[in-house]
Amino acid sequence: MWQETKHGFYKQFNFHDFKEAWEFMTEVAALAEAHRHHPRWENEWNVVQIWLVTHATGSTITDKDRKLAEAIDELVADQSLDEVIADAPAPEKVKIFGDGGSRGNPGPSASGFVILDMEDKVLVDKGVYLGITTNNQAEYTALKLALEECKRLGVKEVMVYMDSLLVVNQMKGIFKVRNRDLWPIHDAITQLAKGFKVISYDHVPREFNKLADAAVNRALDEELNITSPK
Repeated sequence: MWQETKHGFYKQFNFHDFKEAWEFMTEVAALAEAHRHHPRWENEWNVVQIWLVTHATGSTITDKDRKLAEAIDELVADQSLDEVIADAPAPEKVKIFGDGGSRGNPGPSASGFVILDMEDKVLVDKGVYLGITTNNQAEYTALKLALEECKRLGVKEVMVYMDSLLVVNQMKGIFKVRNRDLWPIHDAITQLAKGFKVISYDHVPREFNKLADAAVNRALDEELNITSPK
């Protein structure tokens, strides 16, 4: 479903792989030329995000944007692939990529997480604005929110990947949690983890955590009303 946001008329489309996403973008490009109205979009592997605004009216949402949105929806048949994926039952085993960010540390912060099945199909992609907090709190919150979502979906086995070495090693018990501010959320996540049959934590370089990082920045930009460069 398209949403009216501060950056325009917005929708995310999830596909099975990059090839399908690229084919979709190629068709949207031709459609935009036909409508003489061009979107702002971002692509990360099988995910395509689109924002539509009418610059001639001061970057507001107009009927021109809604008409193009309807035409884009027609490209993905009666029901868009992202909705099909969202409606599908979650598998018993998934991967979580989580991230958190604070602009100021402490400062305006957000958490982001992506849940994928074992074939790397995106099941959930979410960013949440947290208000003023620290980077470590935002990282931990991303993990907590992701595990809560997995619990809601009925997932049994979880593989967690984060670029925060602190969070990963503290959840593994390698590092002690010395910051008292992190004790409550660490304890909450420890209790959540007990509800899964299997859970693992692994550190990944930041370049392998781009989807979760994008979710963080999307939530921050949206809340702070920051327009991405055209």
